[in-house]
Amino acid sequence: MSILTIDVSVPAAKGVDVTEDTLTVELADGRSISVPLAWYPRLAHATPGERCNWRLIGGGEGVRWPDLDEDISVEGLLAGRPSGESQTSLKRWLAARTGGQRTG
Repeated sequence: MSILTIDVSVPAAKGVDVTEDTLTVELADGRSISVPLAWYPRLAHATPGERCNWRLIGGGEGVRWPDLDEDISVEGLLAGRPSGESQTSLKRWLAARTGGQRTG
C-alpha cells in the first residue's frame, strides 16, 4: 500500500486588513484569505487602533498583534483553524484589560 503525499508550500503574508467582522490577509501569491473575526476573540474584543497595530513575523509566515499578544499563522488560516485559546485564558485576558472589572 502506498500513500500519496502532496508537498504544499505556504505563501507569505504581505498585508492585513481587519474590519469589525472580518480578518483578511493578502498573500504573496496573489490570493487573499478572509475569515470571521469571531474566530479570534482577542481581535474581536480589540479597539480599532489595536487591530491596526500588526506586523508580519517569520518572513510573512504569520501576523503578530503586540498590543493583544496574538499571533496568527498563514498556515492556520489556510487550514481553517480558529483560535485555540481556552475560555479560561480568554476570560483572564479580558479581565486584565478591564482592570479586573467583569465583562459581558
